[in-house]
Amino acid sequence: MNNLYHTDHHKWLTQQLALLANKEFDKLDLDNLLEELELSIDDKIRELKRRLRTLIAHLLKCDYQTTILKDACNNHFVKKWLGTIKRTRIDIVDLFEKNHSLKNYVKETMVKAYQEAKEEAIDGMNIHARNAYTPLDDNSFPDTCPWSFEQIMETEWYPLNGVSLDD
Repeated sequence: MNNLYHTDHHKWLTQQLALLANKEFDKLDLDNLLEELELSIDDKIRELKRRLRTLIAHLLKCDYQTTILKDACNNHFVKKWLGTIKRTRIDIVDLFEKNHSLKNYVKETMVKAYQEAKEEAIDGMNIHARNAYTPLDDNSFPDTCPWSFEQIMETEWYPLNGVSLDD
């Protein structure tokens, strides 16, 4: 059975599921099953962090663009970011619908995601704006996320800071 784990993962997993369903606990490949469960939990948390990072990075860029660069705001970029923000929110909701217990990891995952999102936003803004302003650095954004999880997930909220996108 252990060999099947390494040669045909899907077949092994199907077999383990059948053994569990039939309550044949003595036949389970417990070592690999435990490892698989740990990896699955880690994968879901990693996916949540990746999606939060994307969401927060785009919110930071949108906020910076509409606050600091308000007069030179390029609505083209902001509109693209709004689409990514909307899709990422939907993806996070879908992730929670399939993995309810992930909500227990939001706070700590958001802290980690923010640091990466901040770096991503700095890099992204520096690439898009090239020489249009002083390059962003670590001090360009707050040390901690300026928004709550509930706020970043609010479907109609965007940090537009009074900038109209109707132009």
